[in-house]
Amino acid sequence: MSLLRRLSTIRNLYRTVEIQESSYLLGSSRSYSSGVSNAIPEIYSSSISSCLYKDEIFLPWTHRSTMTLRSTMAAKSLIFSYDKRLLSTQAKVPPQARQMGALKVFMLSPGFIHDPYAPREPIPFWRRWFTRNGWKRTKEDIIIELRSAYAISKLRKTGYNKQKFYKEAVDLYKEINTLLANGDKSILRKAVTEKMYSTLKNEIKQRESTWSNVYWELVEPIIKIRTLRARLIGVDRNDLSKAFIQLTLEFLTKQKFEAYDSKGAIVAGDKTKEILVRDIWVLEKSMFHPGAYWRLCGRIKL
Repeated sequence: MSLLRRLSTIRNLYRTVEIQESSYLLGSSRSYSSGVSNAIPEIYSSSISSCLYKDEIFLPWTHRSTMTLRSTMAAKSLIFSYDKRLLSTQAKVPPQARQMGALKVFMLSPGFIHDPYAPREPIPFWRRWFTRNGWKRTKEDIIIELRSAYAISKLRKTGYNKQKFYKEAVDLYKEINTLLANGDKSILRKAVTEKMYSTLKNEIKQRESTWSNVYWELVEPIIKIRTLRARLIGVDRNDLSKAFIQLTLEFLTKQKFEAYDSKGAIVAGDKTKEILVRDIWVLEKSMFHPGAYWRLCGRIKL
């Protein structure tokens, strides 16, 4: 009987439920403590199912060849108010961002990473489907993936193309690392968010106190790039189109590095050797400012 009740529960979990435009999920943010809830607009389940597949965002217990996710299940899962967190977090606009006239919000970053990515420990199949904790974990995993799917589906409406974006992301990755190696803070300011610029400027200052010059080279083509997470951050509760999007990317590359002292002697690295480097970067972009572009807003260390 216990097994039958669990099977009944999972069937109900995946049952189609109509999502109304007036549905709300409560949200919160660490940096903007007075954030309020956003309305979740009508979501077309077919677009969510598509972006789950095309953007290589898969449920952690499935393989690409065997994964099937019905669009009706995607629509159903979005209404779960797990831990009272929102698909798109509401952020309060900083006072300095308010402008006179029709343009009320200036292109300032929210200044934090919403829901930072962290790998989830795999659990055995039997524990996932035949224990209470396993079922809870399954629901959590579904919600995490659907949040990313929702953000990607909104991004697609602005003309997002995965291959084009990946090329742009690699170019930005190469540009920022080159600027860091050269210590070029003036151009670096344009490629990163305000908070990230402060962090990188301090890193450059600390490095220059130890090394006089640095050689850095990216060995192309890179080995791998993939999207780990996508999140929306709303800035106006009355206008859902005003939001920032953050994409967490994994870069697996081969690089060459060498550092020199004030006399030009090598003190670290070896530019004749390639080293394997894995970086996780969070890129951010405004979805409502004309001419907005992707910027680095954070790095995640695992």
